[in-house]
Amino acid sequence: MSSWRDQILKEFIPKVARLTLVADRDGLLLEEGILEGVHERGFELIPFEDHLAFRYAYESKFRSRWDRGEHTDLVVILRSQANDLSGLPYDLLQAGRKLSFNLGDLFPNLSYPVVTALDRGDLEALYEAQKRHAPGQLGDNATKEFVLRHVFEIAPELVKQPSDLLRVLLRRHYHGQRIPADLDNRFIQLLRQSNVFDDWPLETLVSDREAFFAFLQERWPIFLDREAAKGTSGIREEKKPYGLSIEGPVELPFDHHDLRVYLDNLFVEGVLHSVPHKHADTLSKTWVGLGIRTAPMEDKSRRLGKLLDGLEVSIPAEDAKHTDWFHFARSWAETILLANDQAEAIPEATDERIKGLQAQVDAGFVAWLFKRYAGLINLPPVPPVMLHHLPRFLARQVGENRHAKIALILVDGLALDQWLVVRSALAFKQPGMKFREQAVFAWIPSLTSVSRQAAFAGKAPIFFPNSIQTTDKEPALWTQFWADHGLTPNEVVYLKGLGDGSLETVSEALSHPKARVVGLVVDKVDKIMHGMEMGTAGMHNQVRQWAQQPFMNTLLELLLDRGFRVYLTSDHGNVETKGCGRPAEGAMADLRGERVRVYPDAALRAKVKERFPAALEWGPVGLPEDYLALLAPARKAFVQETQRTVSHGGASLEELIVPLVQIERRGE
Repeated sequence: MSSWRDQILKEFIPKVARLTLVADRDGLLLEEGILEGVHERGFELIPFEDHLAFRYAYESKFRSRWDRGEHTDLVVILRSQANDLSGLPYDLLQAGRKLSFNLGDLFPNLSYPVVTALDRGDLEALYEAQKRHAPGQLGDNATKEFVLRHVFEIAPELVKQPSDLLRVLLRRHYHGQRIPADLDNRFIQLLRQSNVFDDWPLETLVSDREAFFAFLQERWPIFLDREAAKGTSGIREEKKPYGLSIEGPVELPFDHHDLRVYLDNLFVEGVLHSVPHKHADTLSKTWVGLGIRTAPMEDKSRRLGKLLDGLEVSIPAEDAKHTDWFHFARSWAETILLANDQAEAIPEATDERIKGLQAQVDAGFVAWLFKRYAGLINLPPVPPVMLHHLPRFLARQVGENRHAKIALILVDGLALDQWLVVRSALAFKQPGMKFREQAVFAWIPSLTSVSRQAAFAGKAPIFFPNSIQTTDKEPALWTQFWADHGLTPNEVVYLKGLGDGSLETVSEALSHPKARVVGLVVDKVDKIMHGMEMGTAGMHNQVRQWAQQPFMNTLLELLLDRGFRVYLTSDHGNVETKGCGRPAEGAMADLRGERVRVYPDAALRAKVKERFPAALEWGPVGLPEDYLALLAPARKAFVQETQRTVSHGGASLEELIVPLVQIERRGE
């Protein structure tokens, strides 16, 4: 077999059985490439996790079709530690073809506990290495070293000096590689066998991305002083008290050729920040120039040009992993921020370049969504990939620590570029705050009643069809989710309508001694958006003004002071659009949004699409069968043709990839 996926996909032959039952203890069927392959063969998947939710989907979508004599290729997945299907209901066991997959069969010579800790997306590289190198039976440590070398390209025996270690860590953290803790520990254990890294805080730098980049940021000015001193008559400047917060070596070899290739990108993408220097005139003309703060407009223009250079050659392909789009979206958000911060100063050629890139991104992202989006829904919730994964991601933490207290702040309508504005304001007021940034996908259509409700229900919208037009059921869905995970109502808090004024209601709710899980909806950004007439630049300006007010800082301080682990996210972003005309549909549409119309049947939707041929017909992916969306064309809205607006509901990168940020105090 050329791929581990082939061993699994060969079992999925259409029309063999209308129901296939799979014991999938290791979640192999939920890997993106497998999901795509299964869907391409015409199969539909339902994980068997929640008995009631499963029974609803099974009876409404499949049993009814079988009763009408229709054929379906349905796969029911049972994830349990057992390799059998005994946990499934009797009626399914009687009717279905039975299969079983596990990692032990795919990697018989490698340590099962080590392999099972890997992200499923890393199995391809491991399978290739197993074929190429044909290792004999390996124990735990030998497997860890095999995986480090062949999956993550880390050869511990070659890390002999600081530049070697920094190259490994830069590659790992820049690309956001998720390496299991056991592998990190083995890597550190091997490094500690020599005394080269005795003064390095390896336990922090190897696993903690934010701490690693803070470590580099603190040492960058020290390196610049050393570079500046090279130009003097051999006299080194007097050492300054730098006040480093992260221990370890003071001087780093940033000028090593293996490290310089990363530094430009880190400064361009805003991971590291340029600093002022008294020799800026001289240093800015050298290779360190991007890390030197000079004239603000020149710095921004230079960064914007470099960002565009990188983005133009890195638009993810149709078969890309979702994490590739997360990485791209972060740089795209920086580009949006820079472009709108200096819109009047951007040369016409750069403006045209941005528009051309924007069209490519819109087309590439939509093509990817039609191919891969449906597979994201059933991915494991750790790490979370979609908004409805968040409650299960948080529940895992509550389950692991009975003293854990969790707060989820959902800032309605906050796009990724606007999060960068908020983060900057928060960091300015509270330099001691640390932001662990990830991203998640909103739902399509990116509407509050669909996406926000899914975030609090912990379920796909197909499971709340009766409330999909409203958000009134959110408190009940949030409370019910946590009741299903063993919490009582007085341990669960839900508050909405926040964003201005007093925090008395929040403080009062948190003061309850049993409060353990808090869901808070901050709707200020959504209100700003719906009144916005000044486009994306106006959004940035007003969001910045709001973030500079005391509300968000005070809210975060309140939660952190009470011992809550704080996560911030959004239910959808927003995009600046131009009108393409209003559909003359009368009462045909169930929902008449600016970026989306929703119809109860396909014929009505098709009729409206005739007038808007560039609009996208979106299938009921994870949605009720009678919830059929027509998405406005790229950068367009269903409003008067002369009108410009900032809105949401569609499937642009800005609307669908939203921030997920854990907010902590440094040192905690």
